[in-house]
Amino acid sequence: MDVLIHLFVGLHIVGIAALLGGFLTQMKAMGQGTARFVPAMLHGALTMLVTGVVLVGLNEADSHHVNNIKIGVKLALLIVILALVYVKRDEEKVDKGMFGLVGLATTANIFIAVLWT
Repeated sequence: MDVLIHLFVGLHIVGIAALLGGFLTQMKAMGQGTARFVPAMLHGALTMLVTGVVLVGLNEADSHHVNNIKIGVKLALLIVILALVYVKRDEEKVDKGMFGLVGLATTANIFIAVLWT
């Protein structure tokens, strides 16, 4: 079971890398007001959602303690990120504030995962 959990943790990290990487590649465009949500951001957010749900299930099945409040906060942030990226995915330009909010929420999600023990 540990190998399976570690596999999904790795996939979860790949998802966050795609989401944050997509954001970071658009930083220059954000400064110019031409940023857009790239497909990697949507796919990364979806990967995070699926692997996160699987990780909670696997950890519960393996009798590991799961901090449900932490998971709930991370899930709420991810749903906001996913909703914003999904709704605005086809637009040529996204408002700087909305684009920055996605980057801020993504970074907050990472720090919650790492620092909340």
